[in-house]
Amino acid sequence: MGKEKFDRNKPHLNIGTIGHVDHGKTTLTAAITKVLSKMNAKVKYRDFWSIDNAP
Repeated sequence: MGKEKFDRNKPHLNIGTIGHVDHGKTTLTAAITKVLSKMNAKVKYRDFWSIDNAP
C-alpha cells in the first residue's frame, strides 16, 4: 500500500468548552452547532446525545 496525500480542502471548526460539571457545556455546544447548521448547509448539526459520549 502506498501512502496517499491527505487533501485538507474541507473547512472545519473545533469547539472546546471549559467549565464545571453540569453547567451546560454540552447543551451550549449542541445549540451552537444547531445555529451554525441553519446558517450554512455544510455544517453538521450535532445533538446533545452525539456530543455527550463519555463513558
